[in-house]
Amino acid sequence: MRTQPPLLLPLFRSGNQARVLSFLYFSREPSTAQEVSTQLSIPYPTVHREIGRLLQAGILIEKKNGNYRFFSPNKESPYYRSLKELLELSTGPVPLLKAELEKVSGVTLAAIFGSWARRTLGEQGKVPADIDLLIVGQPDVRKIYDLSRRVSRALGIEVNPIILSKREWLAKTPFNQQIRKEGVIEIIGSQKKVAAS
Repeated sequence: MRTQPPLLLPLFRSGNQARVLSFLYFSREPSTAQEVSTQLSIPYPTVHREIGRLLQAGILIEKKNGNYRFFSPNKESPYYRSLKELLELSTGPVPLLKAELEKVSGVTLAAIFGSWARRTLGEQGKVPADIDLLIVGQPDVRKIYDLSRRVSRALGIEVNPIILSKREWLAKTPFNQQIRKEGVIEIIGSQKKVAAS
């Protein structure tokens, strides 16, 4: 049985509505209702109903291609920016990854790096193609990959974890220095604590 990522902020009409919105807001490409249903393991009639409500409210837009209907956020809606920020805080990568990672022992530091972190920190550019997840410590590797797949399904964007030991992370490699220079979004732990411990 698949477990759904938790609904961390109970402001939406339902958990399913929040998950459908989050999936469509964070996906790089518009999606059909069937794709949303399959990825989130939510029954198709429920997804269809939620999308209908969101279309009526002007929160989503629809584009047709033959017999297929594709849905995406309405970026012209006056609610778009605020709703996106609310989704990022409640059902976006950081809270979903945090909720999942807190169940895994051996994680000293977890942080998002790369293009997603740079956009979040204010750099202009295209919507990121994926989410790069840095894990420092000695966790169960299988659990890290399993939770990354669950969050990928919930967000509609792939989560790519990289796992380093504390010694590997503290080494002054070009890769590590690039990550530090560009900035990270810390989820669990902090770079300062890792360096001081």
